Amino acid sequence: MARIGEDSSNPKEVLIKDYLLLELCKLNFMSNSGYMTKKHFARTIYLLVLVITIVGCTQTTPDLTAQQIVDEAIVKAGGEAYLNSSMNFNFRDLSYENTYSGGKYSIERIREDSTGLTVDVIDNNGYRRLVNGKFVVVHDTMAIKYTNSVNSVHYFARLPYGLNDAAVNKTLVGKDTINDKVYYEIEVHFAQEGGGVDFQDIFMYWFDITDFSMDYLAYSYETEGGGVRFREAFNQRTVKGISFADYINYKPSTIDVHLSELDDLFVKGQLTEVSKIELENIEVVLKN
Repeated sequence: MARIGEDSSNPKEVLIKDYLLLELCKLNFMSNSGYMTKKHFARTIYLLVLVITIVGCTQTTPDLTAQQIVDEAIVKAGGEAYLNSSMNFNFRDLSYENTYSGGKYSIERIREDSTGLTVDVIDNNGYRRLVNGKFVVVHDTMAIKYTNSVNSVHYFARLPYGLNDAAVNKTLVGKDTINDKVYYEIEVHFAQEGGGVDFQDIFMYWFDITDFSMDYLAYSYETEGGGVRFREAFNQRTVKGISFADYINYKPSTIDVHLSELDDLFVKGQLTEVSKIELENIEVVLKN
């Protein structure tokens, strides 16, 4: 939708204020000349109240920085609970588990089928795969693919926490409106070092300016020919103090569109639903 600029002064409001100030000057002159009556005095008080009201209503508070917005969003979504907790959930018939404590972490994807139990593990020591409890050798190219896949699911499940990772570069684009609600719009790029194999991907996040909830996000990616996606959060809930959300995944008719335009297309109904991202059976254990 139309972006809200830093200077939101309405020309009509400026003219009204100028007119009222002029009237006050005229009344002040009458007072100094000895022509002030009770009627003129009452009019002076009325105009003063109008000027104060209009100026007060059009005053805007300074914008927060991108870092301050993300910090506030993380606090609202769980804060310190992200640093010392474990969680597990199901996503598309697979189980996922992660544990974070004292700077150490472990994230897992668990698949059980006719061949047995396969667990992909990523921790401070890197990636490894276990099949029926035994480590197996995984070729480097497949290890990268599995790592990226597992990381992606856990990354989205823990948002907005990951937006303070060292490789994240955040920029406040401005304020925008979606369905009559105002949002901070933040663009994210990743540094090559620490940004993963898909560090070229670009993300956009929309945070509610009142409660800092992350209601929408969008991203562009270059793998498999590239693409663009827009996600709308739904079923937002809190489990043991940590916020979770499911998403409806949309795509535009062309990839030649800037991420900041996707909310316009969404409001106009010009995006096509691709899938739903739904986390089920969420469990959280907080650690002391």
